[in-house]
Amino acid sequence: MTDAKSYRLDGQIGFVLRRVTQRHLVLFAAHIPEVTTTQFAVLARLAETGAMSQNKLGRAVAMDAATIKGVVDRLTRLGLVATAADPEDRRRLTVTLTDTGAALFVERAATALEVSAATTSPLSADEARQLMALLQRLT
Repeated sequence: MTDAKSYRLDGQIGFVLRRVTQRHLVLFAAHIPEVTTTQFAVLARLAETGAMSQNKLGRAVAMDAATIKGVVDRLTRLGLVATAADPEDRRRLTVTLTDTGAALFVERAATALEVSAATTSPLSADEARQLMALLQRLT
């Protein structure tokens, strides 16, 4: 029973990370209403690396197969990405940024950086860098 008595929700990493994530999502939606954070991550990765298979893209943005399929489908409907069968393997779907998707990413990249800064604004610059380094060690 000692563990149950000493457990405090506000001191649990998962709970705190979820609250920080919720705060970040509110900031992101207020400043970049065109897409969600997961959709923006896909645009950012494609802008960084170029076209890639949907499966590889999912791994590159830490999404499972079902999630990346849904995100790509929504981005396709928005005209921000295009998909095509890979000529070497027709079972593989290649995802590419459209001109509209590339333009949206370029237009909103600075805003996304501002949202990240706003998320960590209660911290000093050194604390924000340290937090990021620690979180990256947990991934």
